[in-house]
Amino acid sequence: MHVFYEGQVLWSQIDANQHMRHSAYADLAAQARLNMLEKVGLNPIKLFGYKIGPVLFREELFYLREIALGDYVTVSCEITRSRADGSRWTIRHDLYRGDGIKAAVIITEGAWIDMEKRKLTILPVELSSLFMHSPRSSDYVEDFPKPKE
Repeated sequence: MHVFYEGQVLWSQIDANQHMRHSAYADLAAQARLNMLEKVGLNPIKLFGYKIGPVLFREELFYLREIALGDYVTVSCEITRSRADGSRWTIRHDLYRGDGIKAAVIITEGAWIDMEKRKLTILPVELSSLFMHSPRSSDYVEDFPKPKE
């Protein structure tokens, strides 16, 4: 398992039902993704230097178990699908409670955006090679269908 975030659930992440609010799951996944990118050398400063950033097309959350205030959580990330050049990708995040129970699965599909042109782009070769060193799932597929127009 490739863990990219560990921490305690905060009061601000709890909803009126006394469990972690829905958007907090997405926030934890986003932080884990950023940590994963940083681990392979794609820190935000490097990306911003190229005026490139990640953009999400879809985020799907599967809630499996409740997470309560004070629980300790661990988030893993793996690329499950990508184009050969890393221009489009899918990342699966598994969120575990401190007792080891899987509490959620979050799947994101995304790409890279040129922040000046506001258009999708591909990473320069030196950044693409870094991205392709991200952890891959055992069911990884190097193929990504083009969207229907």
